[in-house]
Amino acid sequence: MRRKIRKNTEADKRTSRMAYPYALWSVIFILVPLVLVVFYSFTQTSDAGITSFTFDNYKEVFNPLFYKVFLRSFVLSGIATIACILIGYPVAYIISKMDISKGSTLILLFILPMWMNFLLRTYAWIAILGKNGLLNNFLALFGLHPNSILYTSSAVLLGMIYNFLPFMVLPIYTTLQKIDGDLVNAAKDLGANDITVFRKVIFPLSMPGVMSGVTMVFMPCVTTFAISRLLGGGKTMLVGDLIEQQFTTVGDWNFGSAVSIVMMLIILVFMGLMNKVDREATEGGGHSVRKK
Repeated sequence: MRRKIRKNTEADKRTSRMAYPYALWSVIFILVPLVLVVFYSFTQTSDAGITSFTFDNYKEVFNPLFYKVFLRSFVLSGIATIACILIGYPVAYIISKMDISKGSTLILLFILPMWMNFLLRTYAWIAILGKNGLLNNFLALFGLHPNSILYTSSAVLLGMIYNFLPFMVLPIYTTLQKIDGDLVNAAKDLGANDITVFRKVIFPLSMPGVMSGVTMVFMPCVTTFAISRLLGGGKTMLVGDLIEQQFTTVGDWNFGSAVSIVMMLIILVFMGLMNKVDREATEGGGHSVRKK
């Protein structure tokens, strides 16, 4: 017994030693940058080079001038997330019903564009949505000559959906694959039709994947700046654009850091709410299945 305890203790010590490099990496590349951002957000440097503590950066974040930027970011991100659910869930469901070989092939083809550079994929939409782009040329065949939607909010929205749709499909597909088929068969044996089975069994059990997809789509949509810059032409400013401009163009690292911290807190609150909804949905789905 003592030998087993000693062996377990020695194994734990070896495991803890192996974690040292990862802990060091986390401190250097996560903790230190975060501390610097927090430091900049609470300080201000005068023309004389004197750094002083202040809350003015956070007061400036809540300036009504930036309300439209925050509102536009959350509205577009919310619409893009909902669109990804409406498109991604049926796709993931259909693929999950196929043979494993066919389903794996389709998933591979679906995520294949993600192997290409993010900027190149976004640039491709310029050629599609431009005034003389593929979309307008196609519609011209039917006598339609619409205006170019490039450099509008609609173009930014399409770019978000295209780039982040795989992040919705993959977690939903993985969750659907893990659903026990016996539960579905049991529901059908009890007289439930396909719609009832989906509504009472499949969808509640797939909610963890949906919640994961929502988190993985909504957060990058809120903080993106490349899509809004390329497809919005600088006319559709989002929070990501505001932060990026403060660091690269304006040179106001203090205000940019304050906006970053506020966004980080909002995202943490959002993730907490998603986790709570996820737990409640999972528990509710489990209870409903057991009752049935």
